[in-house]
Amino acid sequence: MTQRSSSATFALPVRAYYQDTDAGGVVYHATYLDFLERARYEWLRELGFDVHVLIRTYKAIFMIRALSIEYFKPALLDDLLQVTVQPEELGRSRITLSQRVLRDGVILAQGTVHAVCVGADTLKPMSVPLPLRQKLGGLP
Repeated sequence: MTQRSSSATFALPVRAYYQDTDAGGVVYHATYLDFLERARYEWLRELGFDVHVLIRTYKAIFMIRALSIEYFKPALLDDLLQVTVQPEELGRSRITLSQRVLRDGVILAQGTVHAVCVGADTLKPMSVPLPLRQKLGGLP
């Protein structure tokens, strides 16, 4: 994978499989949450902070505090989708991300995710690790 700056939008290709759809071949609404989660995971990995590094090195994990999603058009069986992650705001222990699911450049769904950094052992809020904060530099 190529290295991206913190301001760049990360995009993950995701195929809609049979297990993601109903009998009519339409992707379930809840499956979009799985797609968004997968893209966030890979985005962190590309930044050098996969789950294992966060836990082992920084004793930190991210938990979702709030999430809102809007659906505009359905994704269908076998569609090749792009799921994006764009960091929007960084607080002491939180990060706000904008995410989209697109097919051929058309937005099918978009969401805003508020994640909180918590101690892996305590599950209490903690500061976003400094090296990750530095990678995300320039965020309000």
